[in-house]
Amino acid sequence: MLRQQDVGHRIVVRRIVGNREGRPLFSDALGELVELTETHVTLATDQGRLRVPVTEVHRAKRVPPARRPTAAAVVALELASDEAWPAPTRGRLGDWLLRSAEGWSGRANSALPVGDPDRPLPAALDAVERWYADRGQPAMVNTPLPLAAPVGAELDARGWTSRPLVLVQTAPLAPLRSGRADPRTGRADQEPGQVFLPPGTADTPPGQASPPAGGPDRAGRPPVELADAPSDDWLAVAAGRKGGLPDAARHVLNAVGQVRFAHVYADGVLLAIGRGTVTGDGRWLGLSLIEALPHARRQGLATHVIRALADWGAALGASGVFLQVEQRNHAAVNLYRGLGFTTHHTYLTRVAP
Repeated sequence: MLRQQDVGHRIVVRRIVGNREGRPLFSDALGELVELTETHVTLATDQGRLRVPVTEVHRAKRVPPARRPTAAAVVALELASDEAWPAPTRGRLGDWLLRSAEGWSGRANSALPVGDPDRPLPAALDAVERWYADRGQPAMVNTPLPLAAPVGAELDARGWTSRPLVLVQTAPLAPLRSGRADPRTGRADQEPGQVFLPPGTADTPPGQASPPAGGPDRAGRPPVELADAPSDDWLAVAAGRKGGLPDAARHVLNAVGQVRFAHVYADGVLLAIGRGTVTGDGRWLGLSLIEALPHARRQGLATHVIRALADWGAALGASGVFLQVEQRNHAAVNLYRGLGFTTHHTYLTRVAP
């Protein structure tokens, strides 16, 4: 049967659709598992969204994706993600990464067990626990699945708990673009989706976006301004979402070679934010903290921000986009699915008892 860990993955459901001469009639549905509750199984199929009552499910199981990512592909994407969200305090255990950022965010405060830890698995996890205890933090481990399934099994035996399942999703970059961006300025040269980058001149203070040079796009949305550092307004939104901003958080947000902070303003009021990075040897545009503020939702601003960041990433040569989203965040998952994102792999953040 299905489990919450299967959400975001490809499944097949054999459902009971009728009865003929005392024998049940079956129909099979293949698609991505969107939601799993006590009463329904919901999947996205090629014909659209299908919601099947549990009482009609005869069998259901996860099946391999059309193209299963290799272990090397999972490791490469996890390392690109680590590069895009860099913890200021770091250590190594063989190939494993140890990360700490004053407790700000799970990703920056957890071990990443990819590769060989240069010791038996139980000893490696003992060392992880000691490393975090030395820093006065609870030990946490991010387990990319199914790659780190053996690590997860050992953690189960030790009584570690799990945070909500996270989907690591990817999409090709080109279809997300709003228009071509000049590689020197990052400015999109056609609508919709106007993008403006600070030119770095003396009259534009660092971290501030240059004033928009145009009006709203065809949908009436204000232009997206991209800055090389977040504004105070941007940081206030991030602090509210992540529970404060210690000094380590500012390092996580800013200490990337290629990073841009998206702002959408109207009449001096911030409407939406986002963050983009280019990592993984220039291949990946990473998206994080994409958010339309409550007073500006249902205007397409999240998509507007994503397309602006895609223009910027394309100008730097990126060809793919990745993001991470909790599978229970149905609104965000649906938004990203509509933009062409699919689940590359998943991970669980495991927490020591």
